Order: sequence, then C-alpha cells, then structure tokens
Amino acid sequence: MKRKISIIGSTGSIGVQALEVLEQLDDKFEIYGLAAGNNIELLNSQIEKYKPKKVCVAKNTTGVNFAQVMSGEAGMIELASDKENDIVLMAVSGRYGLKPTLAAIKNGIDIALANKETLVMAGEIVMSEAKKYGVNILPVDSEHSAIHQCIKNINDVSKLIITASGGPFLNKSADEMEHSDIKQVLNHPRWKMGKKITVDSATLMNKGLEVIEAHHLFGMAYDDIEVVIHPQSVVHSAVEYKDGSVIAQLGLPSMHIPIQYAITYPERVEGIKSKSFSFAEVARLDFEKPDFDKFPCLKLALEVGRVGYSAPVIMNAANEEAVYAFLNGLINYNDIYSVVQKIYDKFSPSKLDDIDSIFELDNEVRCVTKEYLAKIGVV
Repeated sequence: MKRKISIIGSTGSIGVQALEVLEQLDDKFEIYGLAAGNNIELLNSQIEKYKPKKVCVAKNTTGVNFAQVMSGEAGMIELASDKENDIVLMAVSGRYGLKPTLAAIKNGIDIALANKETLVMAGEIVMSEAKKYGVNILPVDSEHSAIHQCIKNINDVSKLIITASGGPFLNKSADEMEHSDIKQVLNHPRWKMGKKITVDSATLMNKGLEVIEAHHLFGMAYDDIEVVIHPQSVVHSAVEYKDGSVIAQLGLPSMHIPIQYAITYPERVEGIKSKSFSFAEVARLDFEKPDFDKFPCLKLALEVGRVGYSAPVIMNAANEEAVYAFLNGLINYNDIYSVVQKIYDKFSPSKLDDIDSIFELDNEVRCVTKEYLAKIGVV
C-alpha cells in the first residue's frame, strides 16, 4: 500500500527536488497534497503532473487549476494536519513552517524537516511534542541527515562534527567580501538553493542555525558540536564516539539523497540514478577551522545558541529581515551582520513557554528591525 505524502513548499528548491525523488518512488508513495507560495505557473504544472488530492497557496488562489484551493497559514495547517498523510515534507522556508509542523505532530504524522527555523525558534517545544505523540522528526538537511545516518546510539556519541563548504567567500578577503554584490553572494560553489538560504550560506549564519537545530534534534550540548570548513562538500558531517572512533557520511553533493532517506526511513531504496562515488576522482578532502573574523554571523549564532531561551528567536527574525533587505538592494553584504547584532542587543532573552509568545516576539523583532532600517535610511 502506498504511503501518502504532502509537500509544504512544493515550488521551492527542496520541494521540486523532492518531487523528482518521488517520481522514482511512485510504487511506494502517493502525492496527497501540495502547498506553494506565489509561483502559480509551476504549481499548476505540478498539479497536472502529480494530481494531488489537496492544494494550498500562500495568498491569491486566482489562476490555480484546482477545484477547491486552500490558502494562507490556515490552509497549510489544514493540509499538514490531515490524517490521510503518512508523512509531511516541511520544505517551506522561514517561520511559516512552525505551526503546520506542530499541527502535523499533534495528529501523529511524521515530519521530514527541511525548515531550520522550526527548531531554531521552538526546538524544545517541537521535540517535546514529537516525543509525546510518538512522531519521527526526520532531518532533510544534508548535514543533519548525515549525522542521523551515523548515529546508532546517541549515548555513545561524544561529539557531532558539522561540515560547511565555506560558501562563495571562503577564499575571498574581507575587502572583497565587503564590496560583493548580490550576484556574487548568490553564486554558491556547491549547492543550488533558494535565495535566502544561499545568503545565509555566504555569511555562514546558515551553519550557526544548523548547530542550534542539531542541538535540539540530537540532544547534544553546544560544547559537543563542532563546525569545520570542508570546501569539497563530500563529507556531509561526522560523529565522534566516546571510544575515539569517527564515522562520517560521504557522497557527491546532492539533495536528492537526504530527501529520499528522510521520506523512506528506515528503509534504503534505489531512487534517482546518480554517478557512483569514487574516492579516486574526489582525490582530496580539505578541512579547516572557520574564521570568525570573516564570518561573524557564525560566531553570533553559536553564542546565541548557548544563551538559549528567546535568543535564537530574536537573532533569527532580525537575520531574516536583514537578508531580505540585502536581497532587495537596500543594504550591503557586511550590513547583514551589523544589523542583526544591533537588533539582537536591543532585546533581553527570556523564557517563552508557548508558540503564541514566540510569534509575538518574532513579530516585535521584525518591526524593530524594519524601524531601524528605516531610521538609517534604507527603507
């Protein structure tokens, strides 16, 4: 019997690649629902090809070739919580993935999670709810998927090692980085991703968010999570055991593999045919420590993770607004960090016990960030 899957964020990079994976697994999965943003043209082609039972869009349902279209946050929550689902792939970016994820969990539906902000904003709540309802949170990020594949017994693990490609500026000087334009920032050497996450990869904020995510996913202390630069992106991450053994997961850069592993777990199945891995062709693997002077966003994110409480919510909201301002040509690359740090310093971290409180703070931080950007004359 086929398992039913819904994809929240079907027209984004992860969603599109997930559908490519599912085409090869049509004997195992039925695509039950699709939720998309504003790319109606692509969504319509997906509807025609995959014939989902339910469809949701961000706002305007006009032009969507489907009988009854849901919309907005309420629509995503309704789709994600539909008990016809066996698994939901959460591939939407930003804070919008949090409430649908919790709705699915409370209905006993497994989550393939490609949305970092869900655990960055509310990791303790989400993981507690997943345990309460017996739901699997299966990581889609290549780094967390690698760690998941390497762990047999978390109690035997002494350290998690998260790799980072270093992005487009690994070998650039601070001066070159300061004068980078949007095209240079989005020119990631290894991965094809959405614009927001690509900017985060350039600043290495993305890697800091992944550390916070790993802390919640695997229950590891921040002191036991290490970031290492690995430009080839062949070692996707590694685990060190208490006996000193290190086990790593390797493979050619491809999101198809972690997506497939998450949705078929605990099975491994043959999916999209790709080039077989060859150590001889890879030839060399380089590693180095991250340069916190060049990448202050990473340093800030690691500090914020250790602070805990509402600190990650504050940083994440400020970072999203700063990145959007950069993508809209309103601030320079180096301004992203300075804006995030400035806004973070305006707030005092506090304990947040529920999702409503988290979203209230998230909205407040975004308003303060926009006001600050307006004050300095960029909006």
